[in-house]
Amino acid sequence: MTIRHLRIFIAVAENKKMSLAAKKLYISQPTVSQAIRELEEHYGVKLFERLSKKLYITEAGKYLLFQAKNLVSQYDNLEKSMKENYKRETLRIGASLTVGAILLSNVLNDLESYNPNLDTFAYVNNTSVIEKKLLESNLDVAIVEGKIKSHDLISLPMIDDYLVLVCGIDHPLSNKKEVHLSDLENQKFVVREKGSGTRELLDEFLKLHNLKVKIVWEASSPDTIRHAVINNGCLALMPMRVMEKDILDHKMNVIFNTTNEWNRYFSLVYHKDKNITDSIVLLKDILKKYKSPNFNVSELSSKLILE
Repeated sequence: MTIRHLRIFIAVAENKKMSLAAKKLYISQPTVSQAIRELEEHYGVKLFERLSKKLYITEAGKYLLFQAKNLVSQYDNLEKSMKENYKRETLRIGASLTVGAILLSNVLNDLESYNPNLDTFAYVNNTSVIEKKLLESNLDVAIVEGKIKSHDLISLPMIDDYLVLVCGIDHPLSNKKEVHLSDLENQKFVVREKGSGTRELLDEFLKLHNLKVKIVWEASSPDTIRHAVINNGCLALMPMRVMEKDILDHKMNVIFNTTNEWNRYFSLVYHKDKNITDSIVLLKDILKKYKSPNFNVSELSSKLILE
């Protein structure tokens, strides 16, 4: 017995003729007759009396008609509910901590504006954790500033970003027009945690130039880092976008590397086997409008001299 059997039975009971039921359902009369016969065989009862070429519903038929209408109504409501409530796509977006702090909120608002039927879930952590989540299919796509190591992930550079060395306005290096590498020796630094793209870039820079600095703070929170810079005399290598407000408010001074060593990208990342949905294409298009920073920090900063 199926929902189809019940629909045919209801049509026969309401129209009192198999020919009319067949016409209403756009099926053949033999198909209607077979469905009624199968129902009667299934339940072992007569559903209709056939007298003088007319159909009269039996007591068993009346009972089945009442129950069948309820069942078909419930089934139709279920179909409608599932299609209305679960046709909405959910896009699971990962973001590294820097992206989460400065960009993700605007991107999510843009997604909602362009596609109100799209549900989003956001997860923020450092790049290495985000990479693991993508590989385990716990996220659909991510926006990160760090380098992606797995060959199973596609990484598309989307947004220009660069890091700057920042210090408080009372720091000895503040307002120097030129800062030499030797000036950085043994300076106190507040740094990001291992696994972050920002930390990885700093470690590479220190190793490349054989610089020895004092790492006195390690933190994942950009707000913690900014307080260490402003209040505790630390230097920090941080994304310009994160420190933009403090720079413009003259709470920090900037040391800018003209060699482009600290230039990088925020990248859109997804698994190579991922089905590229319309929502992912939309996310990619939205990211394009954030490609360039709002201002040129090099005009406001000291210059780092590499020698």
